[in-house]
Amino acid sequence: MRAAFSLLALVIVAAIVLSLAKKQATALKPQAGAASAASAALPTPQAVGQQVQNSIDDAARRAAEAASAATN
Repeated sequence: MRAAFSLLALVIVAAIVLSLAKKQATALKPQAGAASAASAALPTPQAVGQQVQNSIDDAARRAAEAASAATN
């Protein structure tokens, strides 16, 4: 009898957890309009690459200036 109650409790807890997981999954699902607006706001990979390259070039320039200033 105790085993039957334990099994019943386990099934009830599993049903509650699955129900809450389903609610969370539907809440996280993006809306159709929001998805298209978000993808339109993303920069192109080329623009990101150019920005990274500019940052690397600036860092290299500043490192060279610092090394030059340290030796003087």
